[in-house]
Amino acid sequence: MNYLYTCLSKIGLTRSDNEDSIGVFKLDYGLLAIVCDGLGGNQAGEVASRLTVETVSNNFLQSDEPNYLERIKDAVINANDLLIKKSIAEPELKGMATTVEVLFLNEEGAYWGHVGDSRIYSVMNGKLKQLTKDHSLVQKLIDEGFLTHKEAENHPNKNIIMRALGDEKEIDVDLSKLKFNSKEDALFFMCTDGVTNVLKDDEIEQVLSKNELSVSPDMLSGIIEERGAPDNFSFVIISKSE
Repeated sequence: MNYLYTCLSKIGLTRSDNEDSIGVFKLDYGLLAIVCDGLGGNQAGEVASRLTVETVSNNFLQSDEPNYLERIKDAVINANDLLIKKSIAEPELKGMATTVEVLFLNEEGAYWGHVGDSRIYSVMNGKLKQLTKDHSLVQKLIDEGFLTHKEAENHPNKNIIMRALGDEKEIDVDLSKLKFNSKEDALFFMCTDGVTNVLKDDEIEQVLSKNELSVSPDMLSGIIEERGAPDNFSFVIISKSE
C-alpha cells in the first residue's frame, strides 16, 4: 500500500508571520504527518510550532515502541517538555505554545494524537468525518449545551483554546485509531483553524471528495483567499492508493 500526499502552508492576507508548521515524512513502514498552529507574540508561536514538528518527528522516528499510539503520545509529551524548558530559559519565548496534530498511516490503518483546535478529518466513500474534537472554549460550550453548532460558527471567542503544548507541564493528549480495509478508498485531511474558520465542513467535503491531489490545494487556497484569509492556513491531504 502506498500513500500519496500534498501539503500547503500560507501566511494569509492579514498576518505578518506564518506561525503554522507542517511536516510529512515517508517511511519504509508508513507515512507520518504533523500539523501545528503556533501561539505567542514576538514570533514565539512560529518557534513553538517549528520545534514541535522537529521534536515529534525525531522522537517518533527514533522510537522502537511497537504501539504507535504510545509512540505518538511519548513524542508529543517530549515536545511539550522542550517548549516548557525553552520558554523558561529564553524570556523572549515566554508564553509560546502550539496546537499539534500527529497522524501515522500504515497498511493496517490510521493512528493519531491531538492537542488544540487544529483538526484531522477522514473522507470515506466521499463522506467527510471529523476525527478530532477541538479543545476550545466554544466546543466546551457546545458540549455543555450553551451553544448550538450554528451559533458557534461566528462566536466572538472561537479563537480561545483550552489545551495547547507549552501551556502546562502536564499535557493530556487525545489518542485514537482507525482500522480500514486495504481495498477501501480513504483520504485524510489535516488542517489548522485558518482553514476551518473560513470553510464549512460541507465545502471541504465537496473539494476533497473529488480526490484530486493536484487540484484540491489550489481550490481550497483560492476559496480561503477569496474570503480574506484572516489567519495563517495550512493543510495536508493524504490519499491511500494500492
